[in-house]
Parts: sequence; C-alpha cells; structure tokens
Amino acid sequence: MKKGALKKVLSVAVLSSMIFGTTTGMATQTVKAEEEKKPEIKNIIFLIGDGMGPAYTTAYRYMKDDPSTMKMEDTAFDPHLVGMQSTYSADPYHDGGPDDEKENIPDSAATATAMSSGVKTYNGAIAVDLQQEDTQTVLEAAKKKGKATGLVSTSQITHATPAAFGSHENSRQSYDKIADDFYDDLISGEHKVDVLLGGGTDYFVRDDRNLTEEFQEDGYNYVTSTEGLMNNDSEELLGLFAPVGLDKAIDRPEKQPSLEQMTSEALDTLNQDKDGFFLMVEGSQIDWAGHDNDVVSAMSEMEDFEKAYMEAIEFAKKDEHTLVVATADHSTGGLSIGEGGPYKWNTDVIKAAQHTPDYMAAQIVEEGAEVEAILNENIDFELKQEEIQSVNKAMETASEEDRLLEVDNAIESIFNERSGTGWTTGGHTGVDVPVYAYGPGSDMFAGHIDNTEQAENIFKILGASSSNDEGGELADTATNYPTGILIGALLLGAGGIILFRRRSVH
Repeated sequence: MKKGALKKVLSVAVLSSMIFGTTTGMATQTVKAEEEKKPEIKNIIFLIGDGMGPAYTTAYRYMKDDPSTMKMEDTAFDPHLVGMQSTYSADPYHDGGPDDEKENIPDSAATATAMSSGVKTYNGAIAVDLQQEDTQTVLEAAKKKGKATGLVSTSQITHATPAAFGSHENSRQSYDKIADDFYDDLISGEHKVDVLLGGGTDYFVRDDRNLTEEFQEDGYNYVTSTEGLMNNDSEELLGLFAPVGLDKAIDRPEKQPSLEQMTSEALDTLNQDKDGFFLMVEGSQIDWAGHDNDVVSAMSEMEDFEKAYMEAIEFAKKDEHTLVVATADHSTGGLSIGEGGPYKWNTDVIKAAQHTPDYMAAQIVEEGAEVEAILNENIDFELKQEEIQSVNKAMETASEEDRLLEVDNAIESIFNERSGTGWTTGGHTGVDVPVYAYGPGSDMFAGHIDNTEQAENIFKILGASSSNDEGGELADTATNYPTGILIGALLLGAGGIILFRRRSVH
C-alpha cells in the first residue's frame, strides 16, 4: 500500500473513531438524561396471590362481570398485566436422602425463595439454597439500605411465603424457629422486619418463649384485633389475629382484619420512614381454597386480594415513587372454568353462598346443627333433595376422624357441580402464572420471566446484590470512546482491503 493511501485510511479510521465515539457518547448521555427524568423508586410493594394461577384471575373476571353489558369488565389486575413467569423449582437436583421424591412441580417455599432471593432451591426450603446455605433476601437487602420492611399475610405469618422473605430454615415446617428468626436475626443491631401482620399466635406465644412480650420490650406495638390495628401509632408493629391462619375472607369476623386493612395500616406505618420501604403482601388462602377444591372460598379470597392490590395501587398513584408488583407463586388445584361438557360457568351459584363450605361443615359437625337448616341458611338457591341427602350421607357414613372433611367435600361438590367448576388435583400445578406491575420500573418485569428474576430486578432497584454482603450501586457499564475505536478499527481494516484490491486490479 502506498504511503498516501495509508494516510487516507488512517485519517478515515481516526475520524470514524471520533465520530462514533462522540455519537455513542451522545446516545449514552441521552439515555442517562431520560433515566434522570424517571421517578426515583423509593418504595416497593410486592404482592403474592398464593396459588393464583391464570384460571383464578380469569374466573374472578367472570365473577365481576356485569351481565347487562356485552363486554366483560376488567378486574383491578387486568390493566397492569405485563407478562407471565415460570415457577419450577430445583427440587430434582436436591439430595434429600434415599426416600426423597424428586418433584418438578414447585411448592410455596421454593417459589418464595426464588422470588425473595433469586435462587432456585428444593421444595420446603425457606431462603436456603440446595446446599442449605442461607440466601440473601430482598427484604434483608432493603433493610441494609436503611429502608423499613414489612410482611403481611392471611395465613400464619410463619407460613412458607412470608417466612422466605424474613427468615432462613431448612424446612418450612419449622414454624417455631421461623418465629424465633423474626426476632433473633438482626441487621445492624435492628430487627429485620418492622411490620408483621397475619395469624400465628400459637408460634409466638409458647411454653418455652413468649415472643410477643419480647417484641413489645423492644418497642413494637402488639395488636390482636382490627380495632387495635386501626389505632396503631407505632413505627414498629406486630399484629397476630388468629392462633394459626385467619378465617376465610367470607367467614372472617369483624375482630379479624381484611387483607386490605392490614395492607393499608402496613403502608401507613412503613411510609413514616424517610428512606422508603419494602413490603410483601400475601393473599395466602387462595391456595388453601385450591387445595380444598372450594370455588366459594377461592373467589372470596380473590376479592380479598384484589382489594389489597387496589390499596397498593392507590398508594402508588399518590406517591409516584412506588413500584407495585403482583404475581402468584404457582397455581393450585387445576381449576377449570367449565366442567363435564356444557359450555357454561354459573357464577350466580357461587355468589349465592353466604359462607364457605368449611364454615357450614363446622356448624354441622362441630356445633351439632341440623344439615338442611344450615344449608338453607347459608345458600341462596333452592337445594335439591339429593344435594341435601349427599351431605346427610357424609355425616352418617364417615368415620368420626374424617367426618368434618367428608361433610365439607359434599357441600363443595354442590357448588362445583351447580356452577360447572372443575378441578384436576388437590395439589399444585406447574403452569406459568401472571405478572402485574405498576409504577416506575414496572417495565423490568414485562414479558416472559422466571420467578428468580423478580428478586434479581428488586436487587437491581435497591442497588444491592444477591450475596450476603451489602453490595453497592450498579456499575455504569456504558462505553463511549472504546466503542468508537472498535468501529474505527473495523473501518480501517475494511478500507485497507478495498485499497489493496484496487491496487491489485489496477
């Protein structure tokens, strides 16, 4: 190549490097400017409808439909649907001993750990990995960043989902140890969870330890009723409203708060922290209804969860610095909208229930109430004689040990058959579940994601890592001039080839 030609090529390369470096830099600066315009994410509200697969959200839309209009109306969730998430666990890769059955459908402990820590683990694991080493949770990362933290649940607060955000145990059945963890595990000398609301008095008040007294000694307000909850004026709050789980939403007495009320008070309490907060809210008993194949309970729990979700959305709209994400951990029961052939699902049958089949069965079996009287008192449609007889038969033929369960099943069958509701299992299913998001950062949760990405995204927002150190702000990975130099170098090579070919031709 001649010297003059070489100079031309080098000049083009240098100029290209400068142009591409400058334009890349300008593009990066534009992106940064756009990012600066986005509202700061100060608060994160993460809601989990336990067991709430896609059939549940669709069924609930049917329940909310106004039959006087042709269009089926949206639920509060629908406008904020951003994607779906996979839910599988790593249980097949866990060495649980010779009798361990490898399950590829997840449980609530494994899925909660995935969403709290970004780590796949075995079924039953509470924020520990396959080697049973503790994983850092997003709640813990938020606490390390100086934020207030909260857990709200309609189950016992020591149940798998809330436990996996605020404790670490090898087995989800370790309820007493999980309650101990809530008190004993400290971050910078402080309890890691500022607000705990749900059921579970049995696990906090025990012969060996009274954790409610210990929390109160450390400044927590301890409440046991809706009235006490609504009158809270403390920044640290422990609310336990039942020995284990709360009553089902449709059966719940006034002394037990709704999920909406617990969510509202948690938000008011946590919002006092100037550094923001992380709050996890679980509609726990959607799952319990699915395990029971109880469509009445399932839809009443969906309504309870929707109201809590609406409370979170309203808070976020007013605040403008709050991200709300709602999803499910898995689906339960294999719920189907339609069963046995006819293309009809009758929501009026479900709406006719004044209480759950669980409640009616308890009145009959435990309180000695007469079958037909209880059914007529709690069901607003005319029962067939064979339906009443099916409950009487269960009462008469079941063993004393199984009587409550069998009477409950008989009543549930009335609602399932009348409404056209189908179920495939009393356990979980492995289907993908919906993801809803609102507020700054909601686009991070869009599309098809894995449940571990819930935690990964929240760690990013917090500027933290999934490891147990505090982590730091995310690095600026933008490269300006190096990109231009690379492109310039490529042009240099291309220019040299062209000139070489010209010289060869001529």
